Amino acid sequence: MMDAAKYSVGYFPVSEEYNTWVNKDHIEKPPVWCSVDMRDGNQSLVIPMSLEEKLEYYKVLLEVGFKEIEAGFPAASETEYEFLRKLIDDNLIPDDVTVQVLTQCREHIIRKTFDACRGAKNAIIHFYNSLSAAQREQVFEKSKEEIKQIAVEGARLVKQLAAEYEGNFRFEYSPESFTGTEPEYALEVCNAVLDVLEPSETNNVIINLPVTVEMSLPHVYASQVAYMSRNLKYRPYVTLSLHPHNDRGTGVADTELALLAGAERVEGTLFGNGERTGNVDIITLAMNMYAHGVDPKLDFSNMPYLVEKYESCTGMQVYERSPYAGALVFAAFSGSHQDAIAKGMKYRQKNNLRRWNVPYIPIDPMDIGRTYDADVIRVNSQSGKGGISYLLEHTYGYNLPKKMREHFGYLCKHISDIEHKELKAAEVLRIFKENYLDVPSAITVTDFRFVREKDTVTIHITFAENGRETAMEATGNGSLNAVSNALKAYTGQDYVLEVFTQHSMQGKGSQSVAVSYIGLMNENGELFWGAGTHTDVIRASTNALLNAFCNMTR
Repeated sequence: MMDAAKYSVGYFPVSEEYNTWVNKDHIEKPPVWCSVDMRDGNQSLVIPMSLEEKLEYYKVLLEVGFKEIEAGFPAASETEYEFLRKLIDDNLIPDDVTVQVLTQCREHIIRKTFDACRGAKNAIIHFYNSLSAAQREQVFEKSKEEIKQIAVEGARLVKQLAAEYEGNFRFEYSPESFTGTEPEYALEVCNAVLDVLEPSETNNVIINLPVTVEMSLPHVYASQVAYMSRNLKYRPYVTLSLHPHNDRGTGVADTELALLAGAERVEGTLFGNGERTGNVDIITLAMNMYAHGVDPKLDFSNMPYLVEKYESCTGMQVYERSPYAGALVFAAFSGSHQDAIAKGMKYRQKNNLRRWNVPYIPIDPMDIGRTYDADVIRVNSQSGKGGISYLLEHTYGYNLPKKMREHFGYLCKHISDIEHKELKAAEVLRIFKENYLDVPSAITVTDFRFVREKDTVTIHITFAENGRETAMEATGNGSLNAVSNALKAYTGQDYVLEVFTQHSMQGKGSQSVAVSYIGLMNENGELFWGAGTHTDVIRASTNALLNAFCNMTR
């Protein structure tokens, strides 16, 4: 039995005067991005990455464009210590990239952290201690003043060691469990730390406000951030950073609103990997900005590659519905969705539009290395004629007439329903060929020639059936009409040539391939379809006619 009464609000909202950020409607510029995949992401894996896997993943982060990367907690394990030393000793850190290391506010851990960072070109020493009411009371059993002194002593030590050790060091302080801490107390501790570190124009300090556990609606966190932003000392020389987790499933919303509220930096992971429900997903954040026309300064143009590298290095899987990166996020199975997408794509092409505004598809899949045929229009029993026909046209060049699209759409949906599976593009093409283009027929045309006199065309044609050839002659008001009249005379079958369309599919001039589509109506008013291809337009039309006739009579 669920018991909601056992829960109560565990966070500390601020006054309404810190809600003015709500008047902003979008993020105007990207934050400073810091990847914590090597730390938060790695520590959450059932089997943490090996040294080789971490190196491979680190290279991927550089390819994406991260300029700040948390390399780990070097005092926590030998692998993390060795990883950082390898980066430094083998000169694997580009000059414009800063590595970050995490340490608790404990003297022996801080000292080992500096040992690991010795000689670093650029390193951020990220130290933290927990301030939350719950941890003060239940875990540490210390007063507010005692907890503040832990942070202050940590700041003094990192400042002292930075002057003693070889390397270029910057400082970051996190009041862990900020979301469960009284804002006034968090501000008091952060300002005490800043008084020690003395931020200046040449000494920018990072104050990081972690959503260690999500406790509130996103706007509450954002207003807490606004409160800190407005009241921190040395504010021009302080970078206000965010480190959201995703316990309530609103990590992205927390971050976006907090950026509106004054934050300038974000710590997160690719695909949201992290403890419990994960850290905030930097891919989603960055692509959300991209979809609003803001360059996030991170390169996600080959998303399938990133997914493959992430899965191979971490052993995790990217969920099919993960925003932007999931295998199905652009997929449209619904007939009405497919029809709207197909029409939107044609409208875009017809009007030579640069601006992206296709229904149901928030960004161009091609921008992140996805394709329209494999990722957008997906065919199953729920699909519609518009989407199926668009897939056939876009991928293979066959532009079916309107009534034939409907017939073909129902055929594909029926096959998908019976076989209970999705139809890939190649299967859609196979169905088209088997049912319209390469229909087995006993009747073939071995030869024909035309004689034109004013408005009349006379055809001399030879049909073959079961090895027997028959020469025929017929007239019509055009070449196709003459072939059709000859076929009626040869078979004794009557029909109405209801639909005929034709287009060039590929190549230029004499090398182009003509595609013809024909719909024949029998005496019961039923339409039967055929298609034909050939470099000669008359041959293409004749082939389509024979295929349609075969479908009508078999």
